[in-house]
Amino acid sequence: MRLNTLRTKAARTREGAPAFATLSAEQRLRRSVMSCLLWEDEFYEDGQSIADRIIANATRVTPQVLAALAVEAREVLHLRHVPLLLLEVLSRTGKGDRLVADTVARVVQRADEPGELVALHHRLGAKRMLPAQMRKGLARALAKFDAYELAKYDRDGAVKLRDVLRLVRPTPKDEAQSALWKRVKERTLASPDTWEVALSGGADKRATFERLLRERKLGYLALLRNLRNMVQAGVDVDLVRQAILARKGGAQRVLPFRYVAAARAAPQFEPLLDQALCAAIAEMPALPGKTIVLVDVSGSMTSRMSRKSDLTRMDAAAALGAIVPGYLRLFTFSSGLVEVPPRRGMAGVDAIVRSQHHGSTNLGSAVGKINALVHDRLIVVTDEQSHDRVPEPEAKYAYMINVASNRNGVGYGRWTHIDGFSEGVLRFIHEVERAQ
Repeated sequence: MRLNTLRTKAARTREGAPAFATLSAEQRLRRSVMSCLLWEDEFYEDGQSIADRIIANATRVTPQVLAALAVEAREVLHLRHVPLLLLEVLSRTGKGDRLVADTVARVVQRADEPGELVALHHRLGAKRMLPAQMRKGLARALAKFDAYELAKYDRDGAVKLRDVLRLVRPTPKDEAQSALWKRVKERTLASPDTWEVALSGGADKRATFERLLRERKLGYLALLRNLRNMVQAGVDVDLVRQAILARKGGAQRVLPFRYVAAARAAPQFEPLLDQALCAAIAEMPALPGKTIVLVDVSGSMTSRMSRKSDLTRMDAAAALGAIVPGYLRLFTFSSGLVEVPPRRGMAGVDAIVRSQHHGSTNLGSAVGKINALVHDRLIVVTDEQSHDRVPEPEAKYAYMINVASNRNGVGYGRWTHIDGFSEGVLRFIHEVERAQ
């Protein structure tokens, strides 16, 4: 018997269950990225540790994989800051490759993101000079923005838009663009007609919001975030109702849990927000057969999404669980397994969150009990930090949707592993099954 052998520590979840250990570098990167709000602490890990792990794993994949992941995080999961971190790493690992410029130009979609990317570059201790391909990508991105967009996001941050223009030195396509960028550098752009500008200038809140609503100049996310302010200012209720149901101005980028946050901020509009939430996924075809949805309501899911948010990972998970289309049974797990009425929208979210005490994370026993039920598909929405060993699923289709960024997880093997809390994960399920 040999005693002088190398011993490796078995991978475990934070709650102690055996975790899936043989992940590729891409899988490790995906699980850290796709639910990450950059530098925000989660229940088990602090934001800096998560960011450090993302950087380390990003250097272990090919530039092509890294570029595709940055695009997916921005365009499918609607994340804003972690894709910029991936761009920063890509600019190092893909030096001299046009892929860097192409990806930067595609991922940078808002006029404040060039400054955010440069600030992130400096925060990570990089040299002041931006890599050449990053500069080229930023130049192409800057060319996409008109005067309104540039003025709206020309903020007094550490890196201003004029600083980006001076670092990147883009070539204007014509005299009009040259004059526009000159005004950016001189900071003489006309103030944009936004609610922030109007209110900071002392304008009447009610009059400002009502005008912007009538003129359809208030983006949908801004509408949801300002419902409480509108109620307090006495804004015309009919105008607000119309705007909620119209879903104009970027509604396709609003994550499901945003509707939940808006409903809690302005309860009187919950019925309308419920309609809007259901309309947001109404075009999605129903999943065929019998589906069981299992939502994690354990204590670790009560951690807030960010320092400025009252919403939790549980809210994000519940919002996903409450919009799954088709015939389904709905369960939650924590210390035990509880069946919940399969309500849609806000009623479903409330039923999930209030279903049981937020205690232990007995995912293994919950899956074991679900395996004994008749179903074609099992969808688990969780942070994957089980206390007990998780058995293989018995369903024909089994999905583990991870809504956190923890290092280790259990949803691999026979599970189809999905990371993220966007409704895009449900579209992915349709695509997976359609391809089989």
